Amino acid sequence: MTARGLVDTHAHLMDPAFDGDRAAILERATAAGVDRLLVVGYDLRSSRAAVDLGRDIPWAQASVGIHPNSAAEASDADFEAIAELARAAEVVAIGETGLDYYRQHTPPSRQRAALEWHLRLAEELALPAIIHNRQADNDLAEALEASAQRNTSRHTPGVLHCFSSTDPLYLQRMLDAGYFVSFAGPLTFKTAVDLRAMARLVPLDRLLVETDCPYLAPAPHRGQRNEPAFVRDTAACLAEVVGVEVEMLARRLWANCLQVFPAFDRVRQEVA
Repeated sequence: MTARGLVDTHAHLMDPAFDGDRAAILERATAAGVDRLLVVGYDLRSSRAAVDLGRDIPWAQASVGIHPNSAAEASDADFEAIAELARAAEVVAIGETGLDYYRQHTPPSRQRAALEWHLRLAEELALPAIIHNRQADNDLAEALEASAQRNTSRHTPGVLHCFSSTDPLYLQRMLDAGYFVSFAGPLTFKTAVDLRAMARLVPLDRLLVETDCPYLAPAPHRGQRNEPAFVRDTAACLAEVVGVEVEMLARRLWANCLQVFPAFDRVRQEVA
């Protein structure tokens, strides 16, 4: 795959898994045709690190937030610090936030309160929200639909990251609310027949791809540490699933990315 303009819209590049070879990882990403990178925080420490990386890497930007699995241990001061950090020039999104009913790290009521806090911050700053979802389709859809209705600035409300739901009704509700749908490595797994069927239901102008690295490496790298260069494997799989040429899909994904994160176009001009 030689297409330029690929964007990894969800990478945890600040993770300690990358401490030994982060520079080499960035070189491999560039060689693979990855032109832009969104570094996504999941608590205060990682969000600060995401902003630092967004400042240090000319072709990267940052998202800041507190993951639902981290919300129980986050203090009011942590949330206040995230709100201040969100105003940094490198920040182009809020999150990741959302709901996770699969794990039991945070009571559901606390998760829902944290999600609402993030959505209100995203609305205030006219930034998209990066949404995590595990087994919480109905509650999440209600919260996101309400937020979309409050979206008076009409900016893109957000991205359903690492999409995994197999409920077409949930997907349609989220598309109607204006959300983009991002697919990660699991799309490429042999067992992901239902997920690939869901991908075919997403309009081309709402698709994005990501790695969620260092987790969920796509085939043929499954079981390895994931990294931004591997987003090309997910993009190639997605092109086959939706029945378009890889080069055409890469152009479409780039255009979609600019709809959600317009600041990436300014970055492109700076490093071109």
